[in-house]
Amino acid sequence: MSATKAAFVLIHGGWHSQSVWSKVTPILEAHGFMALTLDLPGAGANAVAPKSLGLRPFDAAAFATEPSPVAGVTQEERTQAVVTLVRQAAALGNGKVVLVGHSAGGMTISAVAEEIPNLLLAVVYLAGFMVPNGVPLLAMLRHETMSSALSPGLFVGDPVAIGATRINAGSTDGAYRALLKASFYADISDAEFAQAASRLHCDEPNGGALAPSPITAGRFGSVPRHYIRCTQDCAIPLAGQDHMIAAVDRTIGGMTTPHTLHSSHSPFLSQPVALADILIDIHARSPAFGGEVE
Repeated sequence: MSATKAAFVLIHGGWHSQSVWSKVTPILEAHGFMALTLDLPGAGANAVAPKSLGLRPFDAAAFATEPSPVAGVTQEERTQAVVTLVRQAAALGNGKVVLVGHSAGGMTISAVAEEIPNLLLAVVYLAGFMVPNGVPLLAMLRHETMSSALSPGLFVGDPVAIGATRINAGSTDGAYRALLKASFYADISDAEFAQAASRLHCDEPNGGALAPSPITAGRFGSVPRHYIRCTQDCAIPLAGQDHMIAAVDRTIGGMTTPHTLHSSHSPFLSQPVALADILIDIHARSPAFGGEVE
């Protein structure tokens, strides 16, 4: 890997894990980049499922009401986990990092960009929650531009009572599985969907959804930012993506550079080469490497 190039740090979204980047990281590495990922606190290998999920016969009522074992995970824990990884990536590369966040992972990369803007070559939202200062993810999810989102139909139980937003990715109900595929993976095969769904965890702690975005013009606003729009996204509709771009540009100043993929919510599975090409182009167009950010 070349130390003359910035490293990539790739952050997964809600209910997902670092495994989502398994098709993208080899492409970046083949082009000479370091590409680091992690499971956020409460996610992936760090997730703890409610005991009711494993009961047989399955008790739907118990699953919908059991308090989440990861309810105490905070946004600050996730932010600091990524800050640590970015520092490691910067030391391995040329001192700078392209920080990428998918979906709810956008809240974490915003917080990281606010804390350590000096280490970031660029921040990139992949159909991600990029929200103005003081606004939590939950408030943005309720915005009218998000009204066509399918993903809320997957939620099980009362998030306030259980301390997390819960889904049942292992459900055998045909209608529920069809909704899960349509929400996140509409443009991959059924076999690929089955594999992707098997890697999901059921609880997203409320801390990430309720923490207000901390971004300011002086710190976050100093980092070149990019947004990869996914035109067929049914989890974060395109209207919501464009609303967030406009809202942050209006309140923070500067311009977010848009990119577009004609994909559903998970192009790291359906279009990994096209996604990697955009990320590599963002690196190449950085003023630090002789390029020019539009």
